[in-house]
Amino acid sequence: MIAERMTHLAADSSYTLEPVEAPPASQPKIIPLVVISPVRDESKYLRLTMDSMVAQTWRPAEWILVDDGSSDATPDIVREYAAKYPFIRLVHRQNRGFRKLGGGVVAAFNEGREHIAQTSYLYIAKLDGDMSFGPFYIEKMVGRLETEPRLAAVSGKVFRYEKDRFIEESHIAEQVAGQFKLYKRTAFEDIGGFVEHLSWDGIDVHMCWMKGWETLAVYDSQAWLWHHRIMGSSDKHIYEGRLRWGRGNWYMGYHPLYAIATGLNRMREKPVILGGLMMIFSYFWSGLKGLPRYENPEFRRYLRAWQMQRLKRFLLRSPDSRH
Repeated sequence: MIAERMTHLAADSSYTLEPVEAPPASQPKIIPLVVISPVRDESKYLRLTMDSMVAQTWRPAEWILVDDGSSDATPDIVREYAAKYPFIRLVHRQNRGFRKLGGGVVAAFNEGREHIAQTSYLYIAKLDGDMSFGPFYIEKMVGRLETEPRLAAVSGKVFRYEKDRFIEESHIAEQVAGQFKLYKRTAFEDIGGFVEHLSWDGIDVHMCWMKGWETLAVYDSQAWLWHHRIMGSSDKHIYEGRLRWGRGNWYMGYHPLYAIATGLNRMREKPVILGGLMMIFSYFWSGLKGLPRYENPEFRRYLRAWQMQRLKRFLLRSPDSRH
């Protein structure tokens, strides 16, 4: 397994990675955590994720991997690990015939919830099958949830490999990583779980805030998340991803000015300029086509008020904050 130890080199969010071998934990602490992983054709990186999990010092009581119609060796890999580690279980889901981004992932996650055996769990997490993380990751994350009563969800910071270095994915400090979201059960149930749509991993965070909870992506040298399969690694997928992002912003209920500001901010990322323009175009095109929006007027009012406040703070050069 590859566990990561990252050293901050510069203020531009570039890092160096020193892989460290971490064997399976010999005496892990079993905690009331259920992890659910929707997986589909993950054989290239899945062993990294599974090796990271079995190396954890704090191990979940149950890890359910939902095979969402894989055509590769994904279910065989899960069965191999499940034979060695009883806390791992494989659940098969009927093949829909294609990878459905966003909503499909949440649908598979929800099916995993229906198979939870450890019904007294206190924490629940959604984990992708293309991640790796150090052996103290869960200990660090659950530790934060245990000590901070209003903290609903937490993750480490996510890094991706780009141009011969590791780059931190750009998000505000409170944006919990969608690749490994770890929730208090009470908070997760309070917000009604995840929405089956592209914007599920933005809606849940804002819903937490609306209901008085807090969320946090933690900087911790023992709790980095390393994302191996980067969506948009080819030009075609990058362009599709930016269009999809714009549609997601429309569905979520973004204020038009904030949708424009978001696109402008993303123009500095690959593909430079064009990617941000595509996000803006897709947002307004979705509106012209009359695509559906998240059916929660109270949420949309809250989101737009938060966005306008954030834009105002930026224009006045106030310290960056979601409050």
